[in-house]
Amino acid sequence: MSAQDNKSGVAAVVLAAGMSRRMGTPKQLLRIGGKTILERTLKNVRASNVDELILVLGHAADEVQKTIATPGLKIVINPDYQQGMGTSLRRGLAEVSADVKAAIIVLADQPWISSETLNRLIECHQERKPQIIIPAYKGFRGNPVLLDCSVFAEVQALNGDVGCRAIFGDHTEGILKLPVDDPGILLDIDSRDDFEKLSAGSATESDNPLLESREGIVVGRPELVLVGRDAVVHALAKLGRLLKFTITVVDPFLRLEELPEADRALHALDFSLLLPASGRYCVIASRGQFDEEAVAQAVLADSSHIALLANKKRAQEVIRSLGAKSVPAAKLAVVRALAGL
Repeated sequence: MSAQDNKSGVAAVVLAAGMSRRMGTPKQLLRIGGKTILERTLKNVRASNVDELILVLGHAADEVQKTIATPGLKIVINPDYQQGMGTSLRRGLAEVSADVKAAIIVLADQPWISSETLNRLIECHQERKPQIIIPAYKGFRGNPVLLDCSVFAEVQALNGDVGCRAIFGDHTEGILKLPVDDPGILLDIDSRDDFEKLSAGSATESDNPLLESREGIVVGRPELVLVGRDAVVHALAKLGRLLKFTITVVDPFLRLEELPEADRALHALDFSLLLPASGRYCVIASRGQFDEEAVAQAVLADSSHIALLANKKRAQEVIRSLGAKSVPAAKLAVVRALAGL
């Protein structure tokens, strides 16, 4: 077998151009165990079967290049990085070789994704040829996303602070969600608090029971199901407690001690695991990450009320996507999108 036969036909585009505003320092260069976050991410990508590795830099590009090893990398400088992720996606995909069949879009601040997960994305594309592959852990979708070359032009047309998700609504039939046993696809670093928890390893543990419950829960109360760990979730948990709801929070990693108002924590996006309740009211505040999956679960659970924290356009995309998957319109009619004036 020739070297050409061994090629996967897949590139990796690593996005490391961001300004890390919430962190206050270039998070690509924060260190865990003596290595920078970016070095750890690149190590995992290099260990996979991608054919080429493109690194997009912007903010603090000179400092990053002085710090990390660059052999085998195709480095692209994005001078428009302040305009958002869409500009980095465009720059990175423009440098992909002409014979590449797909590209995996890797975020620099996700050093816990295994090379095996990247290889599963590659194998899935080779076998089934979907336009978009999204990995999912316990029902929660994550990153990195694999894009078939047929959608490169659409992604390259994106502008501003938007990622690949901006085109998902136009490709509902071409998206494949790939279950993986890798919590790293859900872990990224947005804040100093994230960094401290993740570097300590406390947030990467995945051996929690699927449904964790406190003792002494009052039977027969209506249930308030909160999806996500947004500040809105914490506020609603406090209000729900005052209003005598049983509070269930849906998040893959949340421990009950982190949210004293919660009665239960569901660590899989599977509402069939929920216990019977006299009424079920769902609020989905997943910041767009797994809105569609959560709405589908809430609908299938015959929830009395479903509130989606999203703007009108995003809510319409979710409803349209679920409708295309044969979810009855009458069931989707109970979904309320609450974000914005």
